[in-house]
Amino acid sequence: MRKLLNIIITLLFGFIYFYIALPAINMQSISFWFFISILIIFYYVVSKIKFKNITLIRRNYKLDLKSNLILLVPFGIFLLILLVNIVCSPVFMSGKYASRIKVNKDTEFTKDIEEVDFTRLPLLDKASSQKLGDRVMGQMSDLVSQYNVSDLYTQINYNNKILRVTPLEYASFIKWLTNRKDGVKGYITVDSVSGESKLTRLSNGMKYLPSAYFNENLYRKLRFSYPTLNFGNISFEIDNEGNPYWVVTVLKYTGVETLASVDGVVILNAITGESQKYDVGSIPTWIDMAYSASLIIEQVDDWGTYQDGFINSIFGQKNVVNTTEGYNYLAYNDDIYLYTGVTSIVNDESNLGFILTNMRTGETNFYNVAGAEEYSAMASAEGAVQQMKYKSTFPLLINLNNRPTYLVSLKDAAGLVKMYGFVDVVDYQKVVVTDASKGIKEAAKNYLNNITTEIEDSTLKTKTITIKSIAQAIIDGTSYYYIVDTDNQKYKASIELSDTLPFIKSYDKLNISYVVEEDIIIVQKID
Repeated sequence: MRKLLNIIITLLFGFIYFYIALPAINMQSISFWFFISILIIFYYVVSKIKFKNITLIRRNYKLDLKSNLILLVPFGIFLLILLVNIVCSPVFMSGKYASRIKVNKDTEFTKDIEEVDFTRLPLLDKASSQKLGDRVMGQMSDLVSQYNVSDLYTQINYNNKILRVTPLEYASFIKWLTNRKDGVKGYITVDSVSGESKLTRLSNGMKYLPSAYFNENLYRKLRFSYPTLNFGNISFEIDNEGNPYWVVTVLKYTGVETLASVDGVVILNAITGESQKYDVGSIPTWIDMAYSASLIIEQVDDWGTYQDGFINSIFGQKNVVNTTEGYNYLAYNDDIYLYTGVTSIVNDESNLGFILTNMRTGETNFYNVAGAEEYSAMASAEGAVQQMKYKSTFPLLINLNNRPTYLVSLKDAAGLVKMYGFVDVVDYQKVVVTDASKGIKEAAKNYLNNITTEIEDSTLKTKTITIKSIAQAIIDGTSYYYIVDTDNQKYKASIELSDTLPFIKSYDKLNISYVVEEDIIIVQKID
C-alpha cells in the first residue's frame, strides 16, 4: 500500500513538472532523460519519508545499499547519454556531419542570381523594423496599455511583398486575465522595401501566444498536442489571406540532441489552436521560415569543416571553411533565402564565396565568388563617412550589372538610415555612399557612375545608336552629356569617356558600351 501511495505521489509530481517544464517524451531529447531522473530522485525521497509525523523513518538508520541503488540510475542515464554522444560525435561520424546538408556547388552567380530589382529589395533590417513597429503601436491608444509588441519580426514574402511581421503580446498576467476572452486582436507588418508599417486588426483575436497562460500558452498547446516531437525554431507568419499562424520546426537527431536535422514543421492557427504537421517536401508554399538560420549555419559549418575528415579539421585543415559571422535575408521567386559568406578557417579577411539557402525547402547553393569578407566591406563603407560616425548594417549581396555587389545601409546613433553604400565584392576599396534621401536607384546610379573606368569589359553590353538630341550639364565639376536616340532611349555619358562628345550632333552614330538600363542608360565606353 505504501509503495502504491509513493507511486501515485510521484506521478502527481511528474504531471505538475511536465505541465510546467514541458519536456518532449522522446528518447532523443535531453529534457526527457532529465525528467525521468527527476522522477526517480523524487520517488526515492518520498519513499524515505514517514508521513505520520513527517520525519525520516529512522534517525540513525544504517546505509541501505539496496534502497539507495536507485540513485545510481540517473547517473547511469547521463553516463550512457555521454557515451552515445561521443560515438555520435565528429570524431567517429565526421562523414555524417559533413553530409547532413546537401550543398550544390554547380552554380553560376550571374545565371542563378537575377539583376537586382530595387522594388523587391529588403532594405530595412530587423532593428529598423522594430523601431517602425513600436512607433505604430505607440499611436494605438486603445491597445498600448494592454499589449506589447513581440520582438520576433519574421521576414516573409507575402503576396509579392517583402514584409516583417510580428504579433502583439499580452503585457502581463493581469492583462491576459482581462483580455483572454477576446484574445489579441492584431499584428504588425513592416514593408521591408518601402518602410510602410501598419497594425492589422483581427475580427477574432489570437488565443495561443507565448505570453498567454495555462492551456492557452503556445508552448503548452504545442506540447500537449504533440508530446513526442522535438521542437526547434518558432516563427510567426501569415498566410496569403492574412490569417496568423505559428510555424514550428520539428527536429530529429542522431544520438541525444546531436546531429540535428529538420523533420518537418507544425503549423498552428494562432486564433483557433488547430494544428497540422507537414513533412519536409510537403510544406505549403506560403510558409517562408521552415528552417532556422542558426541550424542552417551550423550544418554549413559542419559541411565546410569535416569534408576531409575529423583529423584534417584539427591538424592539416586542408579545404576547411566556415561561414562568416552574421547573415541576412534575400527574396527570390516568392521565397526567402538566407545569405552568408564562406571563408577559409585559416584566413578570415576575405570570402571564398557565399551560400544561399531556401528557408522553406532547405535547398542550399554555394557560389564560388571570391571577395571581401562582409565586415571588411562594412568597415569600408563606414570609413567613407567616418566623420559622421554612421554604423553599417550587415550587407545584402546583389547582382548589379552582372557583378556581385554589397549593399549596406548606414545608420546614425538613433538607428535611422542616412546613407546607402555600395561596395564591390571583389575589391572592397571600391565603395560609393549616397544620401538615402535621394533613393536607392539614384544611389546605384551614383555608384556605377563613379566606378565607370573600373568595370570589366566582359560585363558590358554594346550597341550602336543614332543621336536624336544631346544636352550638356555640369555635376560636381564634371561635364555630363544627356543623349536621346532615335528610339527615344535616354543615355548619360561623362566627358571623361571621350573628347568628341562636345562635337556630336543630331543623326550621328555612336558605338557605346553600357551596364545599366533603367530610365537612363549609363554609358561606360564610347568607341
